[in-house]
Order: sequence, then structure tokens, then C-alpha cells
Amino acid sequence: MTLVFQNAYTAGVERLKAWSDVLDDINVFPVADGDTGRNLIISLTPLRYPEKDRETTITRLLLSARGNSGNIAARFFGGLLMADSVALLPKAAKRGRDLAWQAVHNPVPGTLLTVFDALADFLENHPFEGTEEYVSRIMDRLEMAVHSTPELLPKLKSAGVVDSGALGMYIFLEGFFNCLVGQTDWFRPITQIFKNQMEVSASFQEELQDGFCVDTVLHVDGDINETIGRLSIYGKSVVAIPHQDYLKVHLHTHSTQEAKRRMESLGDVLQWTDDNISIQIADFKRIPGKGPIHIMTDAAGSITCEDARNLGITLLDSYITAGEKSLPETLFSSAELYQSMQAGVKVSTAQASVFERHQYYQRVVNQYPKVLYLCVGSAFTGNFDVASAWKKLNDPDNRLTVMDTQAASGRLGLIAMATARYSARSADLDAVIEFAKRAIDTCEEYVFIDKLKYLAAGGRLARPRAFFGDMFHVKPIITPTGEGAKKVGAVKDRDEQLKFALDKLNASLATDSTPLIMLEYSDNFAWVNDTVKKRIKDSAPLSEILLQPLSLTSGAHMGPGTWAIAFLSEPKK
Repeated sequence: MTLVFQNAYTAGVERLKAWSDVLDDINVFPVADGDTGRNLIISLTPLRYPEKDRETTITRLLLSARGNSGNIAARFFGGLLMADSVALLPKAAKRGRDLAWQAVHNPVPGTLLTVFDALADFLENHPFEGTEEYVSRIMDRLEMAVHSTPELLPKLKSAGVVDSGALGMYIFLEGFFNCLVGQTDWFRPITQIFKNQMEVSASFQEELQDGFCVDTVLHVDGDINETIGRLSIYGKSVVAIPHQDYLKVHLHTHSTQEAKRRMESLGDVLQWTDDNISIQIADFKRIPGKGPIHIMTDAAGSITCEDARNLGITLLDSYITAGEKSLPETLFSSAELYQSMQAGVKVSTAQASVFERHQYYQRVVNQYPKVLYLCVGSAFTGNFDVASAWKKLNDPDNRLTVMDTQAASGRLGLIAMATARYSARSADLDAVIEFAKRAIDTCEEYVFIDKLKYLAAGGRLARPRAFFGDMFHVKPIITPTGEGAKKVGAVKDRDEQLKFALDKLNASLATDSTPLIMLEYSDNFAWVNDTVKKRIKDSAPLSEILLQPLSLTSGAHMGPGTWAIAFLSEPKK
């Protein structure tokens, strides 16, 4: 794959990532389970790191694909990847379109398939021109396709939205084609193009459904086409993708046990994931950001996607790489990460590209009148400088306020969550900003590391020091500050860690204080929940305690066994 095409695929994925939670918010077809954005990112992230061997990239797409939209999109790109020059794009797009339609057992127009139709037809009738005007004509045609989806699917019309998968492909392809012609500074304002079609109607109600969304990979010895023909009786919303001796299957089923038993009768089950549809439907509607200003922060702050949905927060991810697998940190399995670290797999972290961060800034200022970005401390990343530079050039109406929290991990998360809560019950923008400033000044966090060898593996500590530290059972305690992570103590075991935490908590809080406390765990949830939480509650009975997974940006450097406490005294409600 040429560098030009590689960069174009990367731009498509990163632009899609910036809008992924919006796609989740409008995902009502085939069921309102709010996961299209997530599934598209999990499925298409291999395009962000394409291999020189296209077959390897296509295989990774197959293994990564999740959900209806993710599997269909992966199949389309398996065809599009055959183009390594613009002259081959029409043939490759047609091939991808045909493969996508063939993969769905019961395909219907009004989904991302309609966008693939429009793209293939346009490229076939209009030879590629390397100009911005040509890309504008492509996007005009794809815009019409997305606008048509509510007319083709009554459920979308009832909900008052366009199809989320179709919109996702529009966003991806805009990044892809603009990058091919060297234009990545400006994109059409999505919120204006699809105005009044990007928020689910308040009257829309999805009926609760029992069942599971299954993605599995089979190794099939017999006739794959015959196997595909039998899948329709095993579940609904079937998508089947044959590749060499493998068969990737997506379906909805009422029983995972029965589905797995049937799949095992067809071949060897190599990979299996399932999501509970009824839980996703119950949690579907995102609570819109309330108050005078929208809160944005970094996922490095130990805030989950569920927290962001419930509080109306926009999260900016970093990326986690473990071995050959790379994903945004909020989509990477924590259990898989810590197991990989214990097995000695090389693990690393990386910031989102400047392009991806710019897409987030543009999205939120288009979507909200006022935005407060509480970014991870500038001692840890360059996010504050990147956001400030973008604002200077692109925010003439002063819609974005950028604040360096001088924090990371739970301290950043607690500041952002407390500020979002305060914003939800305030009508005063200036008061919200002042609250955030006070929270930055008063919030404390202490992180307890179990093994120094993981800091050494990530280059944060010399290996000899880590070896001797672990040999003598030294467990360092650090706190994030404006100058970076500062060591504030060292202990020998968990009991001493807990005593240190209680001493710091008692020294900082008044007797009648009503603090907001965040306890963070890595692979030690049971101990933090059963032991630490109880002792903290006994010491601060008026506290509200949030039990949170440690951000994987922190976990990837500090390793299994790490836990932390952050605390903040909120004004009484």
C-alpha cells in the first residue's frame, strides 16, 4: 500500500473516532443498542495501521469486526483495499460494495450499504480527479445517500435520525478522500448538514428485547457456502464473511449457549464475543450535557465510556498497543491488557494524532455553544499546547475554554466528573469554570504501585532499580502534580498502602466533610471493593465513593496490582 493511501485510511479512521459517540447516540437500527460508533472503531482500527501485505490487513479486519455495521464495513474495506492507486478505486469500490451486500443474509437499503452503492456508482461514472472540487462532488452524492436513509427505513423516520452506520461511512470517506487530494484542514460541518437528524426524538421508544449480539470466528473444514446457508436458522441480523478457511459470523440470538453449541457443530470456534442486547437497549439514551457548558476531558482520567454517557462528557482517548493489538484505551479490555503484561507481552501507549485531536475540537465546538476542555496536565502530554494552538486559529467565537488541570489518572477524572455534576445543576458559566479551578487546587490523589518492573518495561525506571526494588518488596507511592508524577513515599505491603491512604485522607478532610472519593483498581477489583472501600467508608462516613477502573494509560505503565485514591470536598448541595 502506498503512503498516500495509508495516510488516507488513517485519516478516515481518526475522523470517524472523533464522531463515534455521536453515532452511538443515534443508533436505532436494527435495534436501539447504542454501539455503532464503538463497533466501527473496534472493527476498522486495523486500517489505522495497515500492513504492507493487504491480505494480513484484511484478515485483521475480519478478526476485529464487531456488530452489524462493523462486520459489513470490514467486508467493504476488504474489497476497497485492493486499490493501491486512484485508477483502481472504481473497480475496488464496486468489489467492496458487492462483498458487503453478499455478507448480509437479509440486506436492506437505508443503511451503510446505501452509501456504498452511491460511492461505487459515482466512481464508476466519474473517473477520479485529484481536486478538492471532485471530492466535494463525491461528498454531495454521499450526503444525499445518508439523507435518504430515514425514507428507506421507517424506524429511522420514527426516531428522527439518519442511519448511524451510513453517517459513519460518510464521515470516514470524507476524511479518506480529502486526504487523497491533500486537504485535511477543513471538513463540512456535520451538525449543519444533518441538522435536526442527529438527535433521537423524545417520543421514540424501543421495545425491550431479550437476547445477545454475538461475533465469532470459525475454522470450517467443509463447504463454507453450505455452512453460511445454515446460519439463518441460528439467529437474526446474520452477517457472514468467508475468508480463506475462516468464517466470521455476526448474529443476534436468544441464547449464547445454544448459539455456541450450534457454531461448534459447524467448525472450530476460534474467537467469541457477545453483548447483552437488553442491557444495551435499557441504557441506550445518552443523557445530554446539561448546564451552561459542555465538559470534555481525556480518558487518561480514569473515566469510563459509561461515565461519559451518564454525565454527558466527551472523552479523548489515547491508544494502547499490546503485542499486535492496538485500540483506543476505553475500548481495550483491561483484563486482556493486564494478562498480557503478566505474560511479558510488550505494551505501549501513544497519544492520538494531532489530526484526530483537531477533529474532536472541531466536533464539540460545532455541537455545543460552550465547551470546557479539562485536559491532562501538560507535564504528562502536549494536549494543552495542541488544544490552545488550535483554539487560537479556529475559535473566533471563543466557544472553547482550555484548562490545564496539572493532573492525570483519578485526580483528572474526579475533577472532570465533579465539574460535570456541578455544571448540570448550575446556570452560571463563570461559576462552573471557577468550580473547576477550585477542584484543580484542592483535589489530591495517591497511586500505589505493586511492581516496579512494569515501570522499567515502559522506560519510566532503570531496570536495575526496578529489580532491586521488587527484590526488597519496595512499593512506591506517587501523586500527579503540575511538574509530573512525584514520589511521596514507599511501603512494604498492602496494609501499609492502606494506612498511608487513610492518613492522607484524614489529614486533608474536616470531620464533617462530605468528600467525593474515587478508588481506582487494576486487576484487583475484589480487594479494593471488599477491603479498601469499607475502610475508607468507616473513616469518612459522609463520603460518596466512586469505584473506577484505573485508566489504561496509567495501567499500561504501572501494571497489575496498582490501585489509587483521589478525593475532593464538594460544596454541600
